[in-house]
Amino acid sequence: MRLMRSMLVMLVVLPPLAACDSLTSPNTNPDAPANVTYELIPSGDPNAPAGVLLMWDVPPSGRANSFNVYGRGAASAGWQLRATTTSPTFHDAGIPEAQYYVSTRDGNGNEIAQSAVVTIDLGPRLPAPLGLTSISLNAAVHLTWQSNAVDVAHGTFDHYLVYSTSYDGTRGVCTANWVVEGSTVSDAFLVGNLTNGVSRCFTVSAITRDGHESPWAASRLDTPRADGRNAFVYASAAKRDSSGFLFLDETSRKLGVVGSPTRTDLDFTVERHADGSLWFAPARSAVTMTLYSAQPVTELTSVDRAPSTGFGGVTIEALAGYAYVFRIVKADGVHFAALRVAFRTADYVVFDWAYQNAPGNAELSRAPMS
Repeated sequence: MRLMRSMLVMLVVLPPLAACDSLTSPNTNPDAPANVTYELIPSGDPNAPAGVLLMWDVPPSGRANSFNVYGRGAASAGWQLRATTTSPTFHDAGIPEAQYYVSTRDGNGNEIAQSAVVTIDLGPRLPAPLGLTSISLNAAVHLTWQSNAVDVAHGTFDHYLVYSTSYDGTRGVCTANWVVEGSTVSDAFLVGNLTNGVSRCFTVSAITRDGHESPWAASRLDTPRADGRNAFVYASAAKRDSSGFLFLDETSRKLGVVGSPTRTDLDFTVERHADGSLWFAPARSAVTMTLYSAQPVTELTSVDRAPSTGFGGVTIEALAGYAYVFRIVKADGVHFAALRVAFRTADYVVFDWAYQNAPGNAELSRAPMS
């Protein structure tokens, strides 16, 4: 992501006037630009910014007509003219020079004073954010991380940059095509407009007020999946034509379809036992299920990954607050789905559900560290 330096003017050898120690101190000369500061432009590589923005105060004498900006690649190198500008700012694209200074030009184009030399420090000021985690959502991924970068330097931190890239499943690696998803001052970020079932890698860096970028957080792999809220299915004894559920209808490509148990492609049905309890029942041999945990869960996203064992073609009672995971064998492979019961009545069950479009992918909420 490093950019090539764009030269705005032809490089020239610095005129004799620019011998830094020969001029009146910029702190006392009313013709000299004062308070030269800089802000780096982050590129994704902490050691190679995309550029630098120089800023300075206009001299109080009123004689300044324009400014020459000089730079050099090392403290021992010769100064070269980078640009002439009438603005008290200059954006130098590409990896910055090691040092810069600014001289004042009068109306005749003569240099009459110069600023102090400013040295560009490319070293990172903040540590990499720690503990990057993710929650798989419908066409989105929610990222969170620890506040360690802010905690070490509250007065220096400015914002975070969030990056993503595609995932090469054949090689099991994140590709090098990183792009910026956005920025935030919070230790959380929602990445939207993603494709369900398509894995993607994410990372985050911390940026200081002067543009210094931290190393990246350890990357995170996640795969968005489809979901739905407040679906309800009747018990077959109460309303038979609405007692079955299909996470994905392969014919219509619709998600979350309620149907009659006469359909041969249903994933599960709801049955009422003699004692009035309601039970989930796999609707065909290709579907098995398991209780996610022995305790209720607070939200559908609490179901992080489908378990590797424990599935069976058995019925399980539908209890409010509990989550259930399904293993569904299809032509393209195994798909996993989950649901959490919001509440139940004597006749129907209301639940939230999630379905992983990617075959063989057990992610239903949070992805493992890559």
